[in-house]
Amino acid sequence: MPIRIGVVGAGIFGVNHLNTFTQLSRIGVAELAAVAEINPERAEWVRKTYGCPVYADYNEMLAKEDLDGITVVTPDHLHKPVVLAACEAGKHVLCEKPLDTTVEGCQEMVEAARKAKVLLQVDFHKRYDPEHIAMERRVSSGELGKILYGQVCMEDRIEVPVEWFPHWAPSSSPGWFLGVHFFDLVCWTMKTTGKRVYAVGRKETLKNDYGIDTYDSISAMVEFKNGAVVSFDLSWILPREFEAIVNQDIRLVGTKGVWEIDTQYRGSRSCIAGEGMRTYNNSFIRESTDKQGRVVYKGYGIESIEDFAYNILALQQGATLEDLKGKYPSGEEGLEVTKIAAAVHESAATGRVVDID
Repeated sequence: MPIRIGVVGAGIFGVNHLNTFTQLSRIGVAELAAVAEINPERAEWVRKTYGCPVYADYNEMLAKEDLDGITVVTPDHLHKPVVLAACEAGKHVLCEKPLDTTVEGCQEMVEAARKAKVLLQVDFHKRYDPEHIAMERRVSSGELGKILYGQVCMEDRIEVPVEWFPHWAPSSSPGWFLGVHFFDLVCWTMKTTGKRVYAVGRKETLKNDYGIDTYDSISAMVEFKNGAVVSFDLSWILPREFEAIVNQDIRLVGTKGVWEIDTQYRGSRSCIAGEGMRTYNNSFIRESTDKQGRVVYKGYGIESIEDFAYNILALQQGATLEDLKGKYPSGEEGLEVTKIAAAVHESAATGRVVDID
């Protein structure tokens, strides 16, 4: 029997969850059993497109549907009540990043999952990028020696906060929306956690030109417990004319070597009248067609969601949570990432160095 999954939130990124579980139903792994979506028009579109029950209230979905797990794809600051309700109902949970925008919220969610003995997984999909996997293996093997320092850049074009999420961008920031990806990636790659932070944030364009009171950019220097110091430049105000929605790269330098990855430019480039130059990250999500003419989605943005389904399947086949430990981005690791992000925002607000613990 395929595992039954409910999805909470069917917005721009939620569609990737819907497509992932629809695909897995073709091979008998998972079934998109239900969706909770508060927007009536969006809910009706989901009902017609995916042919599954759609609820306005996730609590009603949890009460009425026989689910093995749910995925939480709501705005960042709204994850906690959904995760807590799912844990209370004894359901496994995949939560989009960040787990929560407060340390206390993460701690409450981790404890709820522990008490309910359910899987709590965070969708840190950067770990599933084959380029990052290669870097992690070489760093973990010691080939770069001891990591001394590094740099990270992650930037979105301005339409992300202005056009995609203007209603909840004031409750987020480039630190929460973007930075957590690489806070986690650096922790995972170096097998360490954060120690202290100094950060500076700027509010100019979004606040003054669009009335969105959030940071345009945050620049943070994070010292990790293994001694490495990594700088993070994060923003979401690149011009609409920039050639990709996301600009991102990472560089780590050790006592024996350096590893650099430009995860924005993957080699495909176009110039079409009316569009200008464009580059594509086909490693993230790409479309193809199977022999039956059905659209198939592949890439690390899909694989990270699929991993949740396969983890539940493993548990149903006799594996334990302890058996899976270290093999997926856990709630505990989500907590460590939020500790870094919260310290970054505290430092940006106060101008002080902030000790993470």
